Amino acid sequence: MNYENAVEAADFIKSKYAKGIDTVVVLGSGLGAFADSIENAVKIPYETIPHFARSTVEGHAGQLVLGEIEGNPIAVQQGRFHYYEGYEMEQVTFPMRTFGMMGIKNVILTNAAGSTSTEMTPGSLMLISDHINMMGVNPLHGRNDERFGPRFPDMTEVYARDFQEIVVHEAESIAKERFEKGHDEKLTDFLHRGTYCALSGPTYETPAEVHLYRLLGADAVGMSTVPEAIVARHQGMKVLGISCITNFAAGMTEEAISHEEVIETGARVAEVFKELLMRTISKLN
Repeated sequence: MNYENAVEAADFIKSKYAKGIDTVVVLGSGLGAFADSIENAVKIPYETIPHFARSTVEGHAGQLVLGEIEGNPIAVQQGRFHYYEGYEMEQVTFPMRTFGMMGIKNVILTNAAGSTSTEMTPGSLMLISDHINMMGVNPLHGRNDERFGPRFPDMTEVYARDFQEIVVHEAESIAKERFEKGHDEKLTDFLHRGTYCALSGPTYETPAEVHLYRLLGADAVGMSTVPEAIVARHQGMKVLGISCITNFAAGMTEEAISHEEVIETGARVAEVFKELLMRTISKLN
């Protein structure tokens, strides 16, 4: 996927929606319902966008939704492409290349993840402060096109600290409001901060692998997000990452892991997740 292809895809999307967009949200497994909150929505199936791949995983609708959140123009990628689906990294990250060509500056990456911490339970959210790439491949491998970004991009701060503080502030407000409405819930019950470890999948991790990743400093494991984050930073975009903790990773409990559990937990936290995203988007813009 080259620069010209990204420009072509960007021009096609802009022909469907004339307003300038500053922020894009990528929705992970089970989190697609957030797109229903978009006002004046224009929905574009991926198969109609030049050079886009197809989303094949349950819980990923496979369309780009353009519209407004409280008056703020936004793009929402309702479903993403994964390396484990058989796509090349260029295909996985091509939407991010396209968003860069559209002039989008802010990226919110969400995902479903397994917790490697006993304190971070299913149904909570994790603000990604850093990541570990264990996928065995880097999306910037190969020839570099300087029109996208530099050969050796800095990854000291992949996930913008000021964006993280906005999320914490908004989460504190939500927790306070929910407590006043009778919910016996503290901020620490549903929002955590930690390191996300990306793996190639599609198998869930073994207990021994999870033990290793815990030793390396991972707080959650998943099969996405990191390639998109790397490419976004390569293009100078600011990144925010939020994981929906849908299960404990293998070996943390005696329970087996299933994709159905991932989808069900995503639906269960949809209300809080939606509220947090809407407030954060308003502050970013």
